[in-house]
Parts: sequence; C-alpha cells; structure tokens
Amino acid sequence: MRQAMASPSSEAMEPEDLSSGTTVCCVILGLSFLVGAPGNLLVIWTIWRHIQKRSHTVILILNLAVADLLILITLPLWIYSLARSWVFGEASCKAMVFVINACMFSSIFLITTMSVERFLAVRHPFASADWKRKRALSKVLLVLWAAAFLLSVPVIPTQVLDSDSGEMQCLYRAYTSEGQEVLCLLLETLVGYVVPLAVLVVCYSCLCSRIAQMTLKSKRKSTVLIGSVVVVFTVCWTPHHVGNFLTLVELAIKGSHPAAAKSLESARDTMTFIAGALVFISSTVNPMLYMFAARSFRSSVRDTGIQKLFHHISSTSPGENNRELSFVSKRQSNQTSSSHCSLERQVDVHVNV
Repeated sequence: MRQAMASPSSEAMEPEDLSSGTTVCCVILGLSFLVGAPGNLLVIWTIWRHIQKRSHTVILILNLAVADLLILITLPLWIYSLARSWVFGEASCKAMVFVINACMFSSIFLITTMSVERFLAVRHPFASADWKRKRALSKVLLVLWAAAFLLSVPVIPTQVLDSDSGEMQCLYRAYTSEGQEVLCLLLETLVGYVVPLAVLVVCYSCLCSRIAQMTLKSKRKSTVLIGSVVVVFTVCWTPHHVGNFLTLVELAIKGSHPAAAKSLESARDTMTFIAGALVFISSTVNPMLYMFAARSFRSSVRDTGIQKLFHHISSTSPGENNRELSFVSKRQSNQTSSSHCSLERQVDVHVNV
C-alpha cells in the first residue's frame, strides 16, 4: 500500500505480492482506526471544549491531532479497497491520497516544530519567551500547512487507478518519466524524513546535556521520553523511506545491472504493505506520545486525567520558561547581593582602620 501513502511507484505489484500482505495490513489498519481515531478525537474535543487558555504546545498538539484524525478516518475505505476493490472513482482516489499526503507532511512538520519549541524552552528560555510574546505561532502554522499541501500537489496528476487481478485499486502512480519519479521520491524523503529527523536528533541531543544537570528523577524520566520520541518516529517512518531509497537505487542500476534491480524491486514490494501500515501507526500513537512530550520535566504523576494534563501543559509551558528566567534572575540577584555585601564589608574595614 505504499503508493497510497505518499510513496510513489510507477510499476504495479504482482497479484501474489499484493495478496501476501493484505490480511496483516488490514488488521493493522483496523486496529489503528479503532485506537487512533477515538484518541485523536478525544484530544481535539478536550482542548477545544475545556482548555480556554492554550499554550503554544497545546495548540501544536491540537493541530497534530487534527492532521492525524484526517488520516485515520480514511482507513475504513482503504480496508474495504484492499479486501475487495476501489469502487469510489478516480477523482475521489486522487483527492483522498492528496489529503493523506498533506496531513502526513503536516504531522511531521508539527512534530518537528514541537521539538524545536521544547529545545528553545529549555536551552534558550529568553528567546522562547520573546517568540511567544510576538504571537508568531499562527504564522508558523499557516506556513506549515501551506507547505504540506504544496508538497502534495504532485499526487494529483500521478495518482491513478489500475487493475489488479481484475479489480481496480487506488495504489499506483504513473509518471511521465524516470526523472519525474526520482524528483518526487527525493523531495518526499528529504523534506518528509531526512531533514525532520536531523532536526529531532540535534534538538534532543542538545537537550541531553541540559537534562544531565537536573535531578536524578527528572533525568531518568526525560531520557525515556526523549528516547521514545526518536525511536517511534524512526521506527514508523524508516521502512517507508527505505522503500523509497530502494526504488531510487533500482532506477539508477536497472540499465547496467538488471538482475540486481529486479531483486531490489522484489524486496521493495515485499515491505510495501507493512511499511505503509507503520506510517498509519505513527498517526495513532502521536497523541499519546506528544502529550507526554509536552509536559514539564518536573510534572506531577498525579495529573493523569486528559483534561488536567492539558491544563497542566498550558500552565507549565510558560511556567517552565518563568522558572528558567527566575533561576537566571535569582542567580544574578544573588551575585548582586554578594557584591553589595562584599562592598559593605570593605567599607566597614576601611572605617575601622
């Protein structure tokens, strides 16, 4: 199902390859829908209904939940299509895949933005406070969503219906040339995986040195959290983009090494279904993962309710910056007081002499 998930391919898979992963894929997609759709809907409803004062982090979580929900509500149609055939027409196929691609790009961009926001809040609290005072988040969100939809435009002319064992499926891309296919694959992999992953790794690597200065409990808690952020993103998206990389290598060597290119094509087709399902799983776990990622490093374990959690995020996101600023101000104040006391002692000594 790789083609339906923003991973293009100009060649159709063999029927036996298509049917081999259908059952597993349908089960994974069904579980993703049953768990992820209610979870994201609960996040949206809770923030919209109960959280009046929303911090930047909560707004990013809200947008992330909307993007993930739009992806997950299409799963029943995909499951029906895999089990039977696509009966909804080519126009709906193009529109649905376009929306899914745009929401997947948005989800990745929002995750990256949250990581940068967390990095600024911990490492550069003054810059973070200034960014929040300027109310720049709405402009950032507009740019992110616009970029996501713009990057998904190539889906419209290339996504096609094709017959597979006599049944139409919305799983294929038709490119006018190999150069067009290479360009689309490179754009998707670089913008949708390599760059965001590099930003995630840099942000959380820099945070590790800050976490090392915290208490043991906070250090242990944050280390697990940071590890889960990087691991989940990597696990869910790496197989998908490995398939893209195999396609690029196949296109590059199929003229000089046709046998090796055929083996790469077979390996890519084998992993297509599971890789696509893992991409949907990332939309399922995003709400749970990033709700905890948005929490203060010293948040209380007692705040287990989702409504309390979002209230806690909204109250502690600026509060963490305030604590950082207070720490700096207090340290500067202490230094000033110490200097003042030292000056007084020097005056007393001179008077006594």
